Amino acid sequence: MSERSLTVGGRVIAEMVRLAALEVPGVQRVGRAGPPWRRAFLGPAVTARLSDGRVDVRLALVARPGHPLAPLTAQVRSAVAATVERLLGLELEGITVVVDGVGG
Repeated sequence: MSERSLTVGGRVIAEMVRLAALEVPGVQRVGRAGPPWRRAFLGPAVTARLSDGRVDVRLALVARPGHPLAPLTAQVRSAVAATVERLLGLELEGITVVVDGVGG
């Protein structure tokens, strides 16, 4: 029997990361805060770079008011790591979580 492999595209990785972050209580939305021109200027809220089966993720989000940010970002990192490693079968090189706003 031949060995099977799975190829996962960058858009799929980014969408899985976005969905994992949205599952964390305290995340209002994955995206940038501020006016539309600022969002367009700063680029996508989720980027995933894949190299040799290792993924480097950068994620921007808006937090719900009243949630402590340090524990929130730790929960997001944990959720994203679980998604990348368990569901996608890839190794997480690193993750950067940017809280770009609160509320709104």
